[in-house]
Amino acid sequence: MHELSIALNLVEIVDEAARRAGAERVVVVHLRLGAMSGVVQEALEFCFPLATEGTLVEGARLEIERVPLVVACASCERDVQPAEGSFRCPLCGALSMLIRQGRELEVTGIEVPDPEPAMEEP
Repeated sequence: MHELSIALNLVEIVDEAARRAGAERVVVVHLRLGAMSGVVQEALEFCFPLATEGTLVEGARLEIERVPLVVACASCERDVQPAEGSFRCPLCGALSMLIRQGRELEVTGIEVPDPEPAMEEP
């Protein structure tokens, strides 16, 4: 299951970004996951909490935006979404291998709690 190594890498990236920003913890991690990324979403969601242990990301929620496969059809000269498991244009039936989107695996944002306001001394 390579999703564990992916989760560990994501946590490392997010933890480092949070530390650079001066955050003490991460609340939410936003991730774009393409249909052709080769990552099983359920496996990644299972591994994510394990990978966060002992980091600023521990306890954070993983929010995944699914990105569908879009290919360029040379015959129609359009970007189309083929049926799942196919690279055929749903409009003309031509075979296309030029992938426009669907391979994404990227952290698009993290949410951290607002810093506590400093207490003024009397």
